[in-house]
Amino acid sequence: MKLPINKIRNIGIAAHIDAGKTTTTERILFYTGKKHKIGSVDDGTTEMDWMDQEREHGITITAAATTCFWQGHEIHLIDTPGHVDFTVEVERSFRVLDGAVALFCAVGGVEPQSETVWRQADRYKVPRIAFINKMDRVGANFFRVIDMMSDLLTTVPLPIQIPIGSGDEFEGVIDLIKMKALYWNMNDQGQTFQVCDIPSAMKDEAESAHEAMIEEIANQDEELLEKYLENENISEDLIKSAIRSGTLANDFFPIMCGASLRNVGVHPLIDAIVDFLPSPKEVPAIEGIVPKTEKVEKREPEEDQPFSALAFKVASDRNVDKIVYCRLYSGVLKKGQVVLNVGKNKKERVMRILQIHANKKENCDQAYPGDIVALVGLKDTTTGDTLTNQKYPVLLESIVFPEPVISVAIEPKSESDKSKLESTIQILMEEDPTFTMEIDEETGQRIISGMGELHLEILTDRMFHEFGVNARVGNLQVAYRETISAVSKGRGKHIHKTENQGIYGDVILRVEPLPDMVGFEFVDANNGTQIPPLYVPTIEKAVKVAMQNGVLSGYPIQGVKVTLLGGSYHETDSSEIAFEAAATAALDDAVRKADPILLEPVMQIQVTTPVEHAGQVISDLNSRRARISQTEDEGQVEIISATISLSETFKYTTDLRSMTKGRGTFTMEFYQYQPLSSGKLNGT
Repeated sequence: MKLPINKIRNIGIAAHIDAGKTTTTERILFYTGKKHKIGSVDDGTTEMDWMDQEREHGITITAAATTCFWQGHEIHLIDTPGHVDFTVEVERSFRVLDGAVALFCAVGGVEPQSETVWRQADRYKVPRIAFINKMDRVGANFFRVIDMMSDLLTTVPLPIQIPIGSGDEFEGVIDLIKMKALYWNMNDQGQTFQVCDIPSAMKDEAESAHEAMIEEIANQDEELLEKYLENENISEDLIKSAIRSGTLANDFFPIMCGASLRNVGVHPLIDAIVDFLPSPKEVPAIEGIVPKTEKVEKREPEEDQPFSALAFKVASDRNVDKIVYCRLYSGVLKKGQVVLNVGKNKKERVMRILQIHANKKENCDQAYPGDIVALVGLKDTTTGDTLTNQKYPVLLESIVFPEPVISVAIEPKSESDKSKLESTIQILMEEDPTFTMEIDEETGQRIISGMGELHLEILTDRMFHEFGVNARVGNLQVAYRETISAVSKGRGKHIHKTENQGIYGDVILRVEPLPDMVGFEFVDANNGTQIPPLYVPTIEKAVKVAMQNGVLSGYPIQGVKVTLLGGSYHETDSSEIAFEAAATAALDDAVRKADPILLEPVMQIQVTTPVEHAGQVISDLNSRRARISQTEDEGQVEIISATISLSETFKYTTDLRSMTKGRGTFTMEFYQYQPLSSGKLNGT
C-alpha cells in the first residue's frame, strides 16, 4: 500500500571519506529490517557498496539508492561517496534530496570534504541532522567537533544528545529531549537498548546541555517560549515540534552521536530522520520554465498535478541498455507511459519502473510524487534532463558539474578493440558528467579526463574488467588552462571575392582579464552601429568555440571578458560564416597581444601523519612546491593543511605510505587555477 506523501523521507548520508557513511547505512538497513545481516566495509560485504571497485578500495564510488521503512514512514536513502574525486555523485544527490544526515568523525571533526559536502547542502538549502560517529575511537571529542562546526561551517549546532564517555570508555548517550541515558546491548548487534536514569556524575552536565537546547529552540514555538520563561515543564512533543521547525528552516542542525561500527546510537538517528527531516510536502515546490516562454511555473508534489521528474543519474546495466534514476516532483508516472524529455524535445517510453535497493531492483507499476525510482527504456535521457507530461511541459533547473582537472591518453590495443573502447567511453560519459573525452587533433589520440587520479583509475579499471576493453593507458596529464594578463584589441577580417559572390566579415574585439582568472563574459558594445544585431549571436558563439583552443599550448582559455567593439559588414557579401571566421581571427589576434599565460590546477590537501613522521612529510611537501597553511597536533597524529599543484601529487599515495610506514593518509580537493609556477608542463 502506498503511504501518504507526508510519510516519505528522501534523505542522503554525506561526509568526508572514512567517516563511516556506509557502515552507518548498513546499520540503518539492518535495524529497519531491510536486510538480515550487517555487512562490513573491511570484509567487502556491504549492501550499498556493491561495485567490485568499491569493495576493493573500501570506499563508496557511486551514490547507491535504497528504500526502507520505519515507524510507518518510507525512507528513500542515498549513500553518497566521501572521496572528492566523486563529488559529482554528491552534487546530483543533493539536487534531488529533501534532507540529509551529515556524518562527522569524532576524532577528525570537520575535515576538508566535510566542508565541501556541507557547502553543497547549503547551496540546495537541504535541512540536516549531524551524527558524530566513532565516539569509541581514541582521541574522540564530541564537543571539539561541535566547536569546529560553529567555526568552520559558520552554522548553529544543536546538540540533542551528549556522549557518556569517549574512546575506550564510551558507553552510550544521554538523550537531552527525554533526559534519559541509553545503553545498547552488545550481544544482539545493538538491536535492543536500555533506557536508564542519567548517571549521577553527569546530571549537572546533562541539565546544562538540556537548558542550552531549550534556550536555542525557544523562539520556534510561542507556547514553548512562554513555558520556558515561566519555568514550567515542557513536554517532549513540544520540544520535538520546535526542533523540527528550526531544522526545516535551517536555523540550526540537531547533533547526535554514536559508534556505528559498535552498533551504538543508530536507532535514535533513524527516529530523528522521521521526526526532524522534511517530507516532500515540506520543502518548497519545484519551479521550472515553461518552454518557449519566460513563464515560471511551480509543480506541487500532488498526484493530480501534471507529471514532472528530474533525471539525476544514468547507470549501465548488464540486462538492459541503461537505467535512469529519477526523482518525481509531481503527478503519477505509469509503466508504459510516453513522457517528454523537455530539454531535448524528444518523446521517451517508460518500459519499466524499478524500486531500487542498492544493485537489486523490484518492478512496480507506477510511481508517485516524492518517489526516487529507476526507469528503463529511456534512450536519449541523460543526467540533468527533465521528464514531463507531453501536454504540460516544464523545464526544471538542471545540475551543474565541475570541469575535469586531469587527463590521460587511452588507445585500443588493436583495430578490432576500437569500437568497443569508444562505446564503453560513451556509456561511462553518460553515467558520469565529469568524465569527458576528446580527440587530440595533432596525434589523433583519445584523451579522457576526470576529477582526479583515483577517478580515472576507477574508470579505466571498469573499462578493462566490467566491459572487457583491451586498451593502453598513457601517463597522467594535468588539465591546464590559459588566460591573459593585459588588455588588448584584435581585428579579424574574412574577405574574399569569387566570380559568383563575395564573402565579407570584419570584427574588432577587446579582451581583458576577469578577477580570479575564472569565467567568461561577452559584451556587445557595438550596439548595431557597425555590425547588424543579426550577426552578434554568431560572433559570440564563435568566440566561445575559439576559446576552447588557446594560443600558447592549445588549452582552453578562461577568465576573459570579450567586448565586441565593432568592425564592418557588406550588405550583400556578409554572412554568418564570414563573421564566424572573422571573430575567431579577431580573438586570436587580441589574445596574443594580451600577454597570455598558462594556468595550472591547484589543490587543497590535508595530510594526517603520525607525529614522528611529520617532519619528513612537511619536508617532502615543501619539495613539491606546496604552501603549508596550518599544522595541528592531535595527540598521536599531526594534521597538515596546504595547497599544492596537481602536477606534484601524482603517485603521492605511494610516496606517503613509504614515508609513514603505511600509516599516513591524505585527502585532496580542487582549490583554484593559478599561474603556472614551475615553468614546465607535467605530462605533456
